[in-house]
Amino acid sequence: MEINKLKQKLLDGQTVYGPFCKLQDPSVVEIADLAGFDFVILDMEHGPLSVESIQSIARTAQAKGIEVVVRVTENRASDILRILDVGVKSIQVPQVNTLSDAQMVVDASFFYPKGERGMCRYVRAAYYTGIEKNEYFSTANLDILTIVHIEGNKGLDNLKQIVSLNGIDIVFLGPYDLSQSCGYPGQTNHPEVVNKMKQAVMLAKKHSKIIGTFCESPQDAQKWRDLGVQYIAYAVDVGIIYDAYKEIINQIKQ
Repeated sequence: MEINKLKQKLLDGQTVYGPFCKLQDPSVVEIADLAGFDFVILDMEHGPLSVESIQSIARTAQAKGIEVVVRVTENRASDILRILDVGVKSIQVPQVNTLSDAQMVVDASFFYPKGERGMCRYVRAAYYTGIEKNEYFSTANLDILTIVHIEGNKGLDNLKQIVSLNGIDIVFLGPYDLSQSCGYPGQTNHPEVVNKMKQAVMLAKKHSKIIGTFCESPQDAQKWRDLGVQYIAYAVDVGIIYDAYKEIINQIKQ
């Protein structure tokens, strides 16, 4: 079985960067790899992606060597299971607000004895039975990377419990939903929002958890990197394309 290179980079202490992707064309992932990103996040929560399109994109990513993360629609065992079965090793789960929510992620993501993931070896993740079943079920847990979104004050209030849970690898701080929870919707750089995120980073680091967040400028990415954030989601494919188009047409029309 191929190793999860993204997980290995993080365990080695590297900072990694990747965009959210809503477009369904595998070329977008290929271009991200050629540009030098470490991973892409295929967004099922706020995008039109299906399990079938994710399986196709995962094949392209595997061929190029870039890792795929999938943000599932919601914290539901069947959603997580289907994504893992098509060969994705890194799962990102939105709206994790309590220890119980986090435990649901662990249970759905890992086989026994770590979790309760449904067992089937007739799937792409097991090379369609090309991997001997005992080997597959005994080693698959090693490469799974779990990422939970903390997106509001409730999640922050329960963060100490969440970060203490074995099986959660990355705590991802969602600045947009957090800004709304704080009463400043969309103001991701509001001092109150930033302060709460900084406190969360310190708490998670005390429990040896990797921290992630979302950024929309190189300056913000550098700021959070310097504060110890290792997993940085940089903008969204459609927004990146729009900004590039807009800059070009503005220059042309000057």
